Amino acid sequence: MLRRSMLRASLAGLFGTLAVREAVAATETSTRQRVVYHLADADRVVFVLGNLQNHVDGVGGPGKADIRLVVHGPALRTFHALVAEDHTVAMMKKLTDAGVGFDACANTMKAQGVKLDDLTPGFVVAEKGGVVRLAELEQQGYAYLRP
Repeated sequence: MLRRSMLRASLAGLFGTLAVREAVAATETSTRQRVVYHLADADRVVFVLGNLQNHVDGVGGPGKADIRLVVHGPALRTFHALVAEDHTVAMMKKLTDAGVGFDACANTMKAQGVKLDDLTPGFVVAEKGGVVRLAELEQQGYAYLRP
């Protein structure tokens, strides 16, 4: 009788420990924010880049969240390397160094006649288009923000 009680207590402790480990791992994984910002308006570029920096700072610095910016439409023109303002380039460099990802809409690039090399460094191409990329990231669990 005593043996059964000890065995049951041992098994309960083992399963309890495993459950706590899984709960802690799930909490650690779910606390890392996954966010996609949507930018299409050229007059909002500096504002949105500022939001991105505030987000990075707010979660505790680089590497504490998965943050992406999907750019399409008129906003992409402000990232053309030949016309980009120094302030915009500096903000973008700081954000890419902090791990923020930048996606450029392939459809907008085609419409504007630009290639990836024509944009400020740090962009990748959203081959299926910006809106498709936004939907893909949302399906992957990214929160959608359009400041």
